[in-house]
Amino acid sequence: MKLIILIPAFNEAEKISSVIGTMPRSLPQIDEIEIIVVDDGSKDETANLARVAGATVISHFRNMGVGQAFHTGLQAALNSGADVLVNIDADGQFDSNDILPLLQPILDKKADFVSGDRFTTDDGAAQRPDYMSAIKFWGNKRMSDLIGFIVGHRFPDVSCGFRAYSKEAMLKLNLTGKFTYTQESFLDLANKGMVMKSVPVKVRYFPERKSRVAGSIMKYMFQTIKIIIRAYRDYRPMRFFGLLGLPLVIIGFLMGIFVLIHYFVSGAFSPYIFLAFGAVYLFSFGILMWLIGLLADMFVRLRLNQEQLLYNDKKQRYDKE
Repeated sequence: MKLIILIPAFNEAEKISSVIGTMPRSLPQIDEIEIIVVDDGSKDETANLARVAGATVISHFRNMGVGQAFHTGLQAALNSGADVLVNIDADGQFDSNDILPLLQPILDKKADFVSGDRFTTDDGAAQRPDYMSAIKFWGNKRMSDLIGFIVGHRFPDVSCGFRAYSKEAMLKLNLTGKFTYTQESFLDLANKGMVMKSVPVKVRYFPERKSRVAGSIMKYMFQTIKIIIRAYRDYRPMRFFGLLGLPLVIIGFLMGIFVLIHYFVSGAFSPYIFLAFGAVYLFSFGILMWLIGLLADMFVRLRLNQEQLLYNDKKQRYDKE
């Protein structure tokens, strides 16, 4: 069994050598370990230092975002014959000793995807990591609530960059976001019936360090929510467009009832003629949202069939290799 340890990196010359140096060279049930660093357009010596430290390096010509870096690494892992994949951040905030506990549910055939949980201790108690700001902690918890609502099962930490994938999960995974991949992975794999688990992991935050991904809280929230909305629209179009159309239908219906009652009482639509037009417009637009949802649901079925064909093609290709 071959394990690929994937490390996306952007301008991490200060840490990359020591991070690679802490990676395990052997693990129980693992026959081969390869470290792949995806250099996402770094302007420093990240790529050269990673090669010297013994990693296979793939470089982007420009910074394309951690989501695209993960996608590049995922394809490289499959091409390299990976049976399991662990991705870990390049800044040294995670403990490589947690790689085996993260892998164990996959090795035991109890999970397809395992995410690190920064917010739960080994004994099950909730925690906020040292030096993580209250606003970031609050934002992470609300993001977990949102993803849990969409997939129907709450996970304590959906934004952690330390996680493990089985080969089946790697083959099934089909992401579109370039900015980040963490939350979209949950949505994609949940909709494909993958068994997902969380494992508590240790994390260290450095008070002087600015996050490469979440340096701007507002930008991070905007980009992440945009990815989530797009994924929710693509996988649950009836619910998505139904929720958009429902308030329009209700408001239009109530406005129409009000105008009709006024007409029966007074014998005229005046002075609410524009309210009547508004009621018809809102009610019709809400119904249109539902019709769009029906049509989108048909396209989702086509897309899922195409993804199944893509999965079959990848499985045959990589199994043969």
